Amino acid sequence: MRPRRVVVVGYGMAGARFAEEVRRRDPAGDRVALTVIGAESHAAYNRILLSAVLAGTMPPEVVALHAPDWADTAGVDLRVGVRVDAVDRAARTVALSDGSTVEYDALVLATGSRAWVPPVDGLRTETGALAPDVATFRDLDDCAAILDRVRPGAPITVLGGGLLGLEAARGLLGRGCLVTVVHPVGHLMERQVDPDGGAVLAKVLTDMGIDVRLGRLAAQHTPGDGLKLDDGSHVPAELVVVAAGVRAETDLAASMGLVVDGGIVVDDALRTSDPRVHAIGDCATHPGTVAGMVQSGWDQAVVLAGLVTGVDPAARYRGTPTVARLKARGVDLAALGETSPSDASAEVISLNDPTRDRYAKLVLRDDRVVGAIVIGFPDAAATITEFFDSGAPAPVDRIALLLGRANPDGGATRSPADLPDDALVCRCNTVTKAGLVAAWRAGATGVPGLVAATRATTGCGTCADKTAAIADWLADLPVEAP
Repeated sequence: MRPRRVVVVGYGMAGARFAEEVRRRDPAGDRVALTVIGAESHAAYNRILLSAVLAGTMPPEVVALHAPDWADTAGVDLRVGVRVDAVDRAARTVALSDGSTVEYDALVLATGSRAWVPPVDGLRTETGALAPDVATFRDLDDCAAILDRVRPGAPITVLGGGLLGLEAARGLLGRGCLVTVVHPVGHLMERQVDPDGGAVLAKVLTDMGIDVRLGRLAAQHTPGDGLKLDDGSHVPAELVVVAAGVRAETDLAASMGLVVDGGIVVDDALRTSDPRVHAIGDCATHPGTVAGMVQSGWDQAVVLAGLVTGVDPAARYRGTPTVARLKARGVDLAALGETSPSDASAEVISLNDPTRDRYAKLVLRDDRVVGAIVIGFPDAAATITEFFDSGAPAPVDRIALLLGRANPDGGATRSPADLPDDALVCRCNTVTKAGLVAAWRAGATGVPGLVAATRATTGCGTCADKTAAIADWLADLPVEAP
């Protein structure tokens, strides 16, 4: 019996993770013959770490998700630098830009999203291309284009004060640029934090040397000069970096006649309006997802891999709790779940210490943490995230929790030995303490071995210290210890 032919359109973080999860369940390829098509010429890479590439703290090759020989080793037909021209749903074929055609039994759309450029006069040329001194910040090629044009001391303006914009701004500041952030809303990161948290964040960035302009729209861009804002003020800029948001890449899905509503509409089995076609990642719309969050795509990849291989026919995607971290050097910010509840049933506790660049807010329901904003309290962020993930009852002393002095077991601090087996160490990759212990016992000793075996630390990187602590603890254990 021949393997089922599964074709993946998109070799980004979601598509790459899906391919890995399929091969994890079907290493010999007996169940699934897998073809992955990527429009970019690069191997899949970790977009979460692009700000580190921009800042120069991480070379581009380090953010690659796969080794050069991954496809051959995994038995995957990988085609990069190739675009999909058309899909014939009746014939179940995919026509590619190199003239070839691929047949499928199941098609997975992981086309991701594209940068949105606001309709500001001068950002684009008459042909629709970006102006010579304008760049988007979305992929590895964008990083290369930005770095080719920046110089220490050069004035750079970033349009957008969301997660991506602030990561770009901090990275450029690290290059010695004079950075201005222009944001149309009255506080930064309004999708993740409230006005008080946004004010503290703005102060942190201002103290670093970033000029923050809030509640202002770009009115006109003059090449070689900069931006005119809607209040008549002028921002000098040798380069304008646009990080004003993204839009789901749905052109292919729409051309196929699939139902699109902001993104490609999928059900809990991640099926589109054509049951032979699935969608995952940024291009997909599901009630349990928040656009632009990598974790959603990874969770969906796990569910869909179980379905297409037949290993887990009951697998369903029920949504992904929102956890956002600002990955900018010198800024400790985490935002989880509900940060601005609109009803009176929530218990809300906050601590605002702008003088010391700190802000913490807890949102609880039925004695459980359902949301939080944490700025400048890294220990508290880790503890609160554990409560959020585990659903453990919150301690009576809420202030202790806000300050990171409580944990789900009630103790003040915990060593790796005290962590329960199901404690989530790496949230990005759903790696538990038990998973790390199992990998160690299977021969993945040392931090590099654990990373290779489990992917811990390869997401946002905030679990690196905890992973290292567990590795040290395991190294000190007697061989026969559980």
